[in-house]
Amino acid sequence: MIELRTPTQIEQMRPAGRFVAEVLTRLREVADVGVNLLELDRVAHDMIRERGAESCYIDYHPSFGASPFGKVLCTSVNDAVLHGLPHDYTLRDGDLLSVDFACAVDGWVSDSALSVVVGTPRPEDLTLIEITERALAAGIDAARVGNRVGDISAAIAAVAHEAGLSVNTQFGGHGVGRTMHGEPHIANDGRAGRGLRLKAGLVIAIEPWFLHTTDEIVTDPDGWTLRSADGSRGAHSEHTVAITPDGPPLVLTARD
Repeated sequence: MIELRTPTQIEQMRPAGRFVAEVLTRLREVADVGVNLLELDRVAHDMIRERGAESCYIDYHPSFGASPFGKVLCTSVNDAVLHGLPHDYTLRDGDLLSVDFACAVDGWVSDSALSVVVGTPRPEDLTLIEITERALAAGIDAARVGNRVGDISAAIAAVAHEAGLSVNTQFGGHGVGRTMHGEPHIANDGRAGRGLRLKAGLVIAIEPWFLHTTDEIVTDPDGWTLRSADGSRGAHSEHTVAITPDGPPLVLTARD
């Protein structure tokens, strides 16, 4: 079921968005060569506890997950791009790290992701990150009253295709509210003018993710981490936004 939020409810969602942004900003500062993925998860876990927030991930067990997730972050490194289960891995010079984080504050959820390179970057990795960020901006700009879900998907895909990238549509954006994942699904490729008409009060996560040379993914033995089928690297950007009565949407997870 698709739910529209009242202006009061959207105001109530702002603290969750701010907190998710604060956690990702902190993790971007902490992530460096020599830092373990489990340490990043502990930083986020401590911040959740101090804020009195609730993790959306730790007990998460959808049909595609092998078991409850058990951690509070998704940390995907290099050829991993989504649902990376934090494990005993120490970041190395040049690693491309994607961090996805969602939690609830006072019963309202926000969801966001970013990608960074630790240490000495490869130019192609910085370019890939920049493409996901431009695609996210394009998708957000298309999230306006009167447009359709397909307009968001098409705007994201246009950026990817212009850069010569192929697009996987298995995982993408989604509705956000009292739970982390709801309707509608927002694929990262689609046809403009198709799908659900966007209305004020719809709150969605828009999340382009791309791989360097493929759109095929495989699942790690951990049952969660999704990697490129050809070993190429991936990047991921995401914001939770609320569609407003007129003009561009409100980005609830905006970072300074």
